Amino acid sequence: MRVRKLTLAAMALAAGLSLTACQNDDGGSDQGAAPPASSAASSSNGGSGSAGSDQQDGSDSAGKSPNGTGGTDGTGGSGGSGGAGEDAKAAKCSTDELEITAIDATVGGDAEGTVAVDLKNGGGRDCSLAGYAGVDLKTNSGTVSAERTGDPAPRIVLGDGETVTFGITYPINDSGGSGVRITGLVVTPPDETKSVTLDWPGGSSLPVTDGSGTPVRVGPLGSAGQGG
Repeated sequence: MRVRKLTLAAMALAAGLSLTACQNDDGGSDQGAAPPASSAASSSNGGSGSAGSDQQDGSDSAGKSPNGTGGTDGTGGSGGSGGAGEDAKAAKCSTDELEITAIDATVGGDAEGTVAVDLKNGGGRDCSLAGYAGVDLKTNSGTVSAERTGDPAPRIVLGDGETVTFGITYPINDSGGSGVRITGLVVTPPDETKSVTLDWPGGSSLPVTDGSGTPVRVGPLGSAGQGG
């Protein structure tokens, strides 16, 4: 009987140990399942983070795309257009591109004589001029340089074949004497160093002055021909 009891007890103990082992295996399996779940969540968060990061990158790309488009769009494009616009701002007219002529534009009864000088763009492209042309009169007593009137001198864009005019005014020699004889007109376009020498179309002489200043004045480009 004692042996049987011991045997039963041993069997009961073995069964208990077996049940415990099964429970531990299940628990370990549960614990083992938890990490993957946790890992999956972490991956999902990371994925979201990556997705967010991707979206951020995407939005950056999107942001860059407008900027890139922006480079070609309103601002950039306009910058491009504006750049093109800036590039489209015609380069200055060179002396060689201009056909320069002068005529007498004195109106009867005027106290001063007037010569109108035309600058015609013959360069085959748009070009720009701004300011005052240089004007010198050649005389038998040396060169007389014209003074600027001081009037505003806006920038002017000349299309091919277009003309801009400015005026030169000078005192009429009514002294009865020979005065200072004018032998030629030298015109230098704005911002240029190359000059053109023309025949002087106005009065043949200037009155003799006391040397206190030049009696000849030049108006800005676009002036009506009355010295500004």
